[in-house]
Amino acid sequence: MTAPARTDRGSEELIRAEEPVLAHNYHPLPVVVARAEGAWVEDVEGRRYLDMLAGYSALNFGHRHPALIEAAHRQLDRLTLTSRAFHNDRLAGFAERLAALTGTDMVLPMNTGAEAVESGIKVARKWAYDVKGVPADRATIVVAADNFHGRTTTIVSFSTDETARSGFGPFTPGFRIVPYNDLAALEAAVDETTAAVLIEPIQGEAGVLIPDDGYLAGVRELTRRKGCLFVADEIQSGLGRTGHTLAVEHESVVPDVVLLGKALGGGIVPVSAVVGSREVLGVLHPGEHGSTFGGNPLAAAVGTAVVELLETDEFQRRAAELGAVLREGLAALVGRGVVGFRARGLWAGVDVDPALGSGREISERLMREGILVKDTHGSTIRLAPPLTVTAEELTGALGTLEKVLTS
Repeated sequence: MTAPARTDRGSEELIRAEEPVLAHNYHPLPVVVARAEGAWVEDVEGRRYLDMLAGYSALNFGHRHPALIEAAHRQLDRLTLTSRAFHNDRLAGFAERLAALTGTDMVLPMNTGAEAVESGIKVARKWAYDVKGVPADRATIVVAADNFHGRTTTIVSFSTDETARSGFGPFTPGFRIVPYNDLAALEAAVDETTAAVLIEPIQGEAGVLIPDDGYLAGVRELTRRKGCLFVADEIQSGLGRTGHTLAVEHESVVPDVVLLGKALGGGIVPVSAVVGSREVLGVLHPGEHGSTFGGNPLAAAVGTAVVELLETDEFQRRAAELGAVLREGLAALVGRGVVGFRARGLWAGVDVDPALGSGREISERLMREGILVKDTHGSTIRLAPPLTVTAEELTGALGTLEKVLTS
């Protein structure tokens, strides 16, 4: 019989214990989180850290937000799973409110962000065959270089990150890759076989790359003119992170399909969704796509509570207002260890002088000072605190960054 898990081990022992039994698909910072609330986490020794990553935006509302915890507890006492073989009493309300929040007609509930992307790809291809009239098995989807949409086999097929691709072929055909933020290249790649253009309104994993003003509007105009779909991956950028419910709202753009995830589960359960027009999502029929856990009652209850928080517009306002504090603080560090940054709302990619260390090394130094961030590539780190962070906490984190870069 397997021995029961010990609960009295320290951080170093727990990290060592993972090595032989966990697949090495991650390289976490050497911190072992045991408790959390709001914007703060605590390790097994009781050391506290300000969480400036928020689970890559999965924790937009902070750790253990009371309204979300209450919704989960209430639903746990009633019903957690039926599968989609039966209806459940929470799904309709969730779909109605999420559609209203995003200004769309229909919702396809799934679990993870990668599932939402895979589902969006299937929907776009089905639409291309049933509505646009693309010949069978000829549909193409245009994507942007340096994208990050997930790590499934199909998704890494159109990644330009060799770490994500190498060793995982053969790859799924049907994708064309163009430079991000380049409308001319996009126009040249779209033809009569194009089902959709799939892009992130802001490229997160690439270093929080923000396109030029007018790019998203240009994508919308081009896709309408060329007769294909605009699919926006808002899994990281959506649900309040950038100061609007969706990042595309910065250019008043309405895509045909929006992919949501991460924050939709409130940091409690994995919840994702494809939302869009009835003309597009209406192409699916029973048996063509599904998920046993997609739209489960627990996920729907938590997702509804998330939507309720966003309906107040409080968190979008906080991201916009505190985003100004973040930008001002980062601007003061340019030339003092920071060589450049990109920020929108409470989301920033910060390029550190490579002479001061790699992004990983800077992240480890910040960890030792009680601030948790994560690197992307090279000497770039990401800042994405919970939208519940206070101005004082934010300025304190920026002060710690200054200390790390200048001491």
